[in-house]
Amino acid sequence: MTRDRIVFMGTPDFAVPCLEALLDGPDEVVAVVTNPDKPAGRGKAPRMPPVKVAALAAGIEVHQPRSVRKPEFLEWFGAQRPDRAIVVAYGKILPQAVLDVPTHGCINVHASVLPRLRGAAPINWSIVRGHAVTGVSIMQMDAGLDTGPVYAIESVTIEIGETAGELHDRLSILGAGALRRALDAIHGDGLQPAQQDHPAHTYAPMMAKSDGDVDWSGPAASIVGRIHGFNPWPGAWTTVHCPAVPKLDGARLKLHRAQPATRALEVGVCAVENGRLFVGAGDGSVEIIELQAPGKRAMSTAEFLRGFSLEGASLHQARPQ
Repeated sequence: MTRDRIVFMGTPDFAVPCLEALLDGPDEVVAVVTNPDKPAGRGKAPRMPPVKVAALAAGIEVHQPRSVRKPEFLEWFGAQRPDRAIVVAYGKILPQAVLDVPTHGCINVHASVLPRLRGAAPINWSIVRGHAVTGVSIMQMDAGLDTGPVYAIESVTIEIGETAGELHDRLSILGAGALRRALDAIHGDGLQPAQQDHPAHTYAPMMAKSDGDVDWSGPAASIVGRIHGFNPWPGAWTTVHCPAVPKLDGARLKLHRAQPATRALEVGVCAVENGRLFVGAGDGSVEIIELQAPGKRAMSTAEFLRGFSLEGASLHQARPQ
């Protein structure tokens, strides 16, 4: 039996399982709002957002406004007569005029344990900052940035060596289940949201490419957190000083996986031992597990060292902080 008329608002892969969970449930998804197609690839052909692909496959109307603040969008949105809007990684901040349209407001699926890591990139920063636990929060939206009252929180442990890409995939599935369970509880038991502990909040800002520029003078664990937390985007990278290997000297290496090590080395200096690569950090060192040279694919350190020698090379930031 249909319970709510829902407009779903989301854009990337992360949001697709939530849309699919709604389509499999008793609520009626009457329309999907997503960001406009963007040019992609070498040919710059327009590429549909993943949510649009899923919605069209399910036969759902798709709307792609460039702005949600214009009267024409508000008119269209109101014409859908939504009981609720479900918002998952949509990519635009919703003004109060939009939040007020659905009869029961807007619910957001946020990829952190609120009030920790409000903002644009909670998955990445949870790893960069060395958190042991993260999760998803099902929140009633208000005009603030992830400040609304919370219906439910479901937590998971961040695995040792887990990348942001891997955690993203796990939280995407967790978020879909948590959303479905929260909606069932709202309808079945009258679940009410609880206010957040606002003074305890932290912030997860939008990332920039420069965030991946590794500072080797920092603690080894912090460096490893940045390598994993910025994988796949913006990616962690470093610049090589290695006159003995002209192909690498001055090149930018991408770093995909690493682990803290105890070998004592000068900051940024490389040492090679039995197919393993160590780089000096502010405390101890970092062992590089997987990396990528310009124009090459990502590969294990052992494979990389068969083609390039980094013994005695030094790594540094392109733009020292």
